[in-house]
Amino acid sequence: MGCAKNTVDTEIMLGLLQKEGYTLTRQIQEAQVLIINTCGFITPAKEESIRHILNSAQLKKTGCCQVLLVAGCLAQRYGQELLNEMPEVDGLIGTGAVTEIGSIVRAALKGEKVCACPYPAYIYHSDLPRLRVTPFYTAYVKIAEGCNQHCAFCVIPLIKGSYRSRKMEDVEAEVALLINKGVKEINLIAQDTTSYGKDLYGEYCLSKLLRRLAKVTPEKVWLRLLYGHPASFTPELLTVIAEENKICRYLDLPLQHISDPMLKRMNRQKKGVDTRSLIKQIRNTMPGLTLRTTFIVGFPGETEDHFQELLAFMREACFERVGIFKYSPEEGTAAESMPDQVPGEIKEERFHRAMLLQREISYRKNKEQAGKEVTVLVEGKKNGYYYGRGEADAPEVDGQVFFTTQGKKVAVGEFRRVRILKAKNYDLIGKLSF
Repeated sequence: MGCAKNTVDTEIMLGLLQKEGYTLTRQIQEAQVLIINTCGFITPAKEESIRHILNSAQLKKTGCCQVLLVAGCLAQRYGQELLNEMPEVDGLIGTGAVTEIGSIVRAALKGEKVCACPYPAYIYHSDLPRLRVTPFYTAYVKIAEGCNQHCAFCVIPLIKGSYRSRKMEDVEAEVALLINKGVKEINLIAQDTTSYGKDLYGEYCLSKLLRRLAKVTPEKVWLRLLYGHPASFTPELLTVIAEENKICRYLDLPLQHISDPMLKRMNRQKKGVDTRSLIKQIRNTMPGLTLRTTFIVGFPGETEDHFQELLAFMREACFERVGIFKYSPEEGTAAESMPDQVPGEIKEERFHRAMLLQREISYRKNKEQAGKEVTVLVEGKKNGYYYGRGEADAPEVDGQVFFTTQGKKVAVGEFRRVRILKAKNYDLIGKLSF
């Protein structure tokens, strides 16, 4: 469950279990051991995780389940408390105990209730076994774990620990291995990708890492950068993205707000003027680049004026991709106890107003693509259309390109040129270019 970072942890655990001789099944009724890798980032995600745990526990009565284990963020965040309150659960695997999955399963099968939730120091290496669950043509590569930003609304440092980068050589080795297995899209991820290297090398090194990865990446493979942080975004990074054609002209840079009082309360390190300057620099250096960001509405103390400032900035910056989150008070964060909490109905109303604005902007930006040709990574076919994603579309979070082929067959996992004919709010419609 949860984000792409959790997906990688799941793949590592699957690889380790398979190496130890466990047989994996797609039929949940057949499973003797069930492991739920949970999200615990915000309250709705926690509630969804708990629902899955309780539903899965029923399989002890109706299926073959002997052991139900809970892994990931929820386990790390609540530890023994979770075991005490949910007797259905037979053991916990925290975010720092991923590589211990085999011994934890063995202990649970013997009747032990294991609570393996040490302080997170784990970081995976390219030599660990990994059973990917993403389509064969795309993969996530975690370049770091943890976070040192300590935003007032965020529990990630509590769940994932302090920032720790993987060595460049190790990331490079993994990327080369994935490419050799036929992966066409490498999505570089972390809680904060742009802070990469600061802990290991004493400086921000994402630009150097990208240069190295570009050298081992063939022309027909995309490198995509996700989960950046504006406070650690360097001019060198912008130069590398502009110069290396194997790096997607796509940036995911969560900004959270533009109003200075809100940014200060959120413990963000940049002011609104800094953000505007950075966006201008990015647009001037790389015209046509797709910018994705996220904003939080309803943060404690947000007034209608602060929110109007955010809407004005969205109109001004015209981001191609925007995610809007309603603020969720989380235990252990600085924002939880802040005064001037915004009522739920106001959060909801602001969320819909912001989403409506972004839908209009997205449609307008998509209409500008009509008549242009884009490269599409083909993902499948449905309702008479092939579909895939362009450079401007990250997996799982962005739109898709639907296209006809006039009877010509195309294969999933290959790149094709598509001429765009018309736009929808978030998707594009086109035809195969011959």
